[in-house]
Amino acid sequence: MNYITWFALGAGALGVLYALFTAGWIMKQPSGSDRMKEISAAVREGASAFLSREYRTVAMVAVVMVVLLYFLGLWTAVGFIIGTVGSAVAGYIGMMVSVRSNVRTAEAAKGGLQKALTLAFKGGSVTGLMVVGLGLLGVTGYYLLMKHIPGVTVDDRFHALVGLGFGCSLMSVFARIAGGIYTKAADVGADLVGKVEAGIPEDDPRNPAVIADNVGDNVGDCAGMAADLYETYTVTIVAAILLAKTVFGAESKWVEFPLLIGGISIIASIIGTYFVKMGKKQYIMGALYKGLAVSGGLAAIAFYFVSDLFLKRLPVDQQAFSAMSVFSMAVIGLVLTGLIVMITEYFTSTSFNPVKHIASASQTGHATNIIAGLAVSMKSTALPALVICGAIGGAYLIGTHSAIAHNFPNPVVAGLFAIALSAVAMLSMTGIIVSIDSYGPITDNAGGIAEMAELPEAVRNITDPLDAVGNTTKAVTKGYAIGSAALAALVLFAEYSRSFPGVVSFDLSNPKVLIGLFIGGLLPFYFGSLLMEAVGTAAGGVVEEVRRQFKAFPGIMAGTQKPQYGTCVDIVTKGAIKQMMLPALLPVAVPIVVGLVPGLGKEALGGVLIGAIITGLFQAIAMTSGGGAWDNAKKYIENGAFGGKGSDAHKAAVTGDTVGDPYKDTAGPAINPMIKVVNIVALLIVPLIK
Repeated sequence: MNYITWFALGAGALGVLYALFTAGWIMKQPSGSDRMKEISAAVREGASAFLSREYRTVAMVAVVMVVLLYFLGLWTAVGFIIGTVGSAVAGYIGMMVSVRSNVRTAEAAKGGLQKALTLAFKGGSVTGLMVVGLGLLGVTGYYLLMKHIPGVTVDDRFHALVGLGFGCSLMSVFARIAGGIYTKAADVGADLVGKVEAGIPEDDPRNPAVIADNVGDNVGDCAGMAADLYETYTVTIVAAILLAKTVFGAESKWVEFPLLIGGISIIASIIGTYFVKMGKKQYIMGALYKGLAVSGGLAAIAFYFVSDLFLKRLPVDQQAFSAMSVFSMAVIGLVLTGLIVMITEYFTSTSFNPVKHIASASQTGHATNIIAGLAVSMKSTALPALVICGAIGGAYLIGTHSAIAHNFPNPVVAGLFAIALSAVAMLSMTGIIVSIDSYGPITDNAGGIAEMAELPEAVRNITDPLDAVGNTTKAVTKGYAIGSAALAALVLFAEYSRSFPGVVSFDLSNPKVLIGLFIGGLLPFYFGSLLMEAVGTAAGGVVEEVRRQFKAFPGIMAGTQKPQYGTCVDIVTKGAIKQMMLPALLPVAVPIVVGLVPGLGKEALGGVLIGAIITGLFQAIAMTSGGGAWDNAKKYIENGAFGGKGSDAHKAAVTGDTVGDPYKDTAGPAINPMIKVVNIVALLIVPLIK
């Protein structure tokens, strides 16, 4: 074992220890009155029941997959199990801490804004650091195991890592789909009957769907996001390792260099969490950005010195890059992270014109709100696409020019590896980014608990602004996840394209490639449609149940009868689990069919990968940014603009928010793991189509 793998294992363990220590601190904080504890326990019970049923279903699918993967190699199947379990554990632990942090954040709000912010963010940081800690431990540990088991060939060693990546990807797509269907079916159902028909506020305890709605925030935006970015983090490192093997050779130290980047950023992210504090302006988003900026800045500084030391230890024929060029590649990934975050905030925050435009359009009716929201969603794709293009082009140019200057024999593939390093640097910030994201459902639930427990208005005056920022952080993280997914998928495609003997050309004059492009381009649209329909169907069941309870128990509205919260939780749980199977297995089946059907093969499958990456990127950005803008346009009006709550503009904005909910929290985010599943499955079946 060398210094890189020792360091990576140590940094991964440090991330896990930080998460466990912070979770212990959170559990020691006061959790409020008996009524607050009762509500929190109901949310926790619903979340546990959902995850238990979801994981049992995924386990059944995983058993079948393990049997099939065994025919590709024992260690590929073992890697699949490790990836699946790691992703599931990261999501479970994060969510269990989240549903315990919510009530403590509501109680902390009695002590002021900073106290509540600290507790909510600390709760989120458990998920964030657990994701990267377990992710780095999993990849490094399995890589070392494969390297030291007698009789394991080089090809088996690296194919086993593909199996690990596939396990993460499958768990991720199930978690994203099931969690997304659950959270938005509950939210839409609660809003349609509670807000629109009954005219009661959000999180009103009289709404029978309110507990299901609060459960959904956790299973979708906490467990689902954790699994999503755990997978992207792991798969990006695996893809960079595979590409390094192709470019420099299986025994090159470049194969382990991505692990070094990941370890540095875990330490930087832990330090960054201690800088999340508000200044005199009490700017909540600024406090969160401060933590992100410190983490990114420390990581960037460390990247330069570590790159310099690493290169000095390399043989001359392996020195394709200078320390400054490696540092520049890493900085490109960090800068891309910052740009994606800022662009997404611009399109989804109440402080900027896109959201205000949708709110203003709501004054003239429901249709104009929808038109404005769709326009903003389409417009929001431009800047992210351009900055991703700039990052790809910049990293490639730096890599190829440095390789030429160092007389490296193949500067083109060196340029591809440079893109991979930028992607790894971008994903290395996952710990602090997921911390910021998981803060969102905690503050959302804290506000709900304050409302249902009838806490003083002063408490809601603390939780409401925290919740409003939480909506933006969730949108920002989804933008980050999409941008990083596009780079990760591109790196996977680069490895796929170089996995065949000789040169495989994806020429547009080849009808097989064109067929693949059309099939791949279709996938995100058809996949997204299945999820939108699933939310509509499950939400319909919630609407009928809430209406039934209001009719059967008239004392609910008068406050003399208690709603049957568990019924709605059960309806949404069953609906989400039932409808997740087809869309989750679609990105697994398509590459297998295209790759193995006679007459299509590797060229057509390459086209599928390219098509899915391109249309998936635009579809995901449009859905997540558009949905976030619709949501905050409603909140902008609720804060007093254009007549405030109850006005015609507000009613139109509620309609837009209801449409945007499955956009931003179900279909859009699920496209991220979908495009990576397609690519990782393609790599997995390469031995069968060579």
